[in-house]
Amino acid sequence: MKKIEQLKFNNTYAGLPDGFFSHVRPTPLGGAHLISVNPAVAELLELDISDLHQSDRLAMLCGQTVLDDMQPIAQCYAGHQFGSFVPRLGDGRAIMLGEIQTSQYGKWDLQIKGSGLTPYSRDGDGRAVLRSTIREYLCSEAMHGLGIPTTRALCMIGSDEEVYREQIEKGAMLLRTAPSHVRFGTFEYFYYSNRHEEIGLLMDYVIRHHYPELQDAENPALELLRVIIDRTASMIAQWQAVGFAHGVMNTDNMSVLGLTMDYGPFGFLDAYDPGFICNHSDYHGRYAFDQQPNIGLFNLSCLAQALLPAFGTDVDTAVNAAKQALEEYQSKYTHYYARLMRAKLGLQSRHDDDQAILQALLDLMAEDGVDYTILFRRLCDFSTQDSSGNHPLRDLFIHRDRFDQWAQRYAQRLSIEENSDSQRRTVMSRVNPVFILRNYMAETAIRQAQLEQDYSEIDRMLNLLQDPFTEQADYAHYAGFPPDWSQQISVSCSS
Repeated sequence: MKKIEQLKFNNTYAGLPDGFFSHVRPTPLGGAHLISVNPAVAELLELDISDLHQSDRLAMLCGQTVLDDMQPIAQCYAGHQFGSFVPRLGDGRAIMLGEIQTSQYGKWDLQIKGSGLTPYSRDGDGRAVLRSTIREYLCSEAMHGLGIPTTRALCMIGSDEEVYREQIEKGAMLLRTAPSHVRFGTFEYFYYSNRHEEIGLLMDYVIRHHYPELQDAENPALELLRVIIDRTASMIAQWQAVGFAHGVMNTDNMSVLGLTMDYGPFGFLDAYDPGFICNHSDYHGRYAFDQQPNIGLFNLSCLAQALLPAFGTDVDTAVNAAKQALEEYQSKYTHYYARLMRAKLGLQSRHDDDQAILQALLDLMAEDGVDYTILFRRLCDFSTQDSSGNHPLRDLFIHRDRFDQWAQRYAQRLSIEENSDSQRRTVMSRVNPVFILRNYMAETAIRQAQLEQDYSEIDRMLNLLQDPFTEQADYAHYAGFPPDWSQQISVSCSS
């Protein structure tokens, strides 16, 4: 393990032409102090965190001290935001310090979020607030714990500086990491600027550093599109399976590596509602939970459009090839989602009526407002030996007779599986979490931090969410139904 001052920084992205980014130094926060460090990410980065609370080390984390081999930059990109194209966005409150190469885990960007003004801040202040920083810090690790590809965060830094959103709040910083922060909107920026040479340079960069197996492909741009389609379909299927709503699926928030990124007004389902809208700024429900798979296809279509000049063929041939690739998305998504949901139901084999059994359950859950996570976790204990029709699960439903009918159908389906109830319980417990980051849990940590300057709940949540599939007696209250007051929590794009 290395001390932070011993890390060797590089910045391969800064080797691209100037139009890809802007050189900019972070603006330190006043009264900066370390709130929380994620030991799991420190291990990933092969970093010794034992002395990060010291002022000189803290200065390196928050950008106050820029090491000689760091090359801080803000990346430039565009994006479709709520369906409308914005030609120039970019990192308005994030600055990439550089990259580190680990011996076991490859290359990692280190990026400070909330690091001050950049050329892409537009009318913003370049800052992040404590509330939104806590939410991203916890949710990115929660998603990793659930096995979903995501950016992650090394640490969170608080401050005495005041920032205005809907109200005056304390400013904060997040030091996050990912193998890359290149987005669909990065390609769109150059396409709509009619800078086709840069599209090729960006494609070559992404392939060289992240998809080297595509370098010798006959049509690297097409194969890059196809692998991004596959990764995106897989990621969104995982979102749907755990009941996660992103809230702002703009193309500038979509990773070319299939990572969940840019956590804002996200929300996990409490009561199952397929039309759940987690972002109160999303007035028309564009990014509702059940719309996410379709939006994934829309965003991939935008990426495909931007990649066309790199196909190396005439326009008609390129368009036809891109369309054929996009046609693979729905079947890939359906395959991934069906596989995940069969696992949640404890079905190892595949039968024609599996989708009908699943849909019947989801329809009943939606009608009766049944908690999504609790239902599937308790389903792990379903017994095929109980013929009395008095399954404990029925108490979750209003229409208990209809659940009894479903349970009988489910039991018949399970009877053709080879596993016993106990074997199935073990397998299902590995894919149906006990804990998710419900909004009230994040809100509890936020209020404690804001009102009492007590950050202990943040670390408690971090530890809990890193192991979401294991029953943990100390956290049993977080496995239950959310409190009534949680229905009053409202999150928006500023969250």
